[in-house]
Amino acid sequence: MIKLMVIGNLGKDCSVNTVNGKNVINFNVAHTEKFKDSTGVQKEKTTWVECAYWTDRTGIAPYLKKGTQVYAEGTPEVRTYQTNEGKSGASLSLRVQSVQLLGSRAEGLNGGGQPQERPYQTSAGGGSYAGQPSSNSNDEINEAGDDLPF
Repeated sequence: MIKLMVIGNLGKDCSVNTVNGKNVINFNVAHTEKFKDSTGVQKEKTTWVECAYWTDRTGIAPYLKKGTQVYAEGTPEVRTYQTNEGKSGASLSLRVQSVQLLGSRAEGLNGGGQPQERPYQTSAGGGSYAGQPSSNSNDEINEAGDDLPF
């Protein structure tokens, strides 16, 4: 099994479609890496990943807006194609098994200067709001937070 994990920003709002009676949420994720070339010049390389999330739980769709940072994981697919100029091309797509919202560029902090809560996380097994404990959560309270310097 090959698993692909992507963290990046959505390039546009997602679209929800129905194909053969099944729901699919389509979105694209851009990941940009900054690096220096052999001459020391700062460059950027952006990789786009087309994502297809086949699920009956489409509650996350309203949160998948342009610029939102997400973590998605699933199985990769490489598609090859021919351009109008006759050149070969390839694109990377992801059949999503789970997706988690990480935030957004424009909304990194809420009005009080505090980081925003991640509103929704979902996987092929289901979804839960970040404020709710999962059914697998441990009931113990971790006291290690008292040692933090802030």
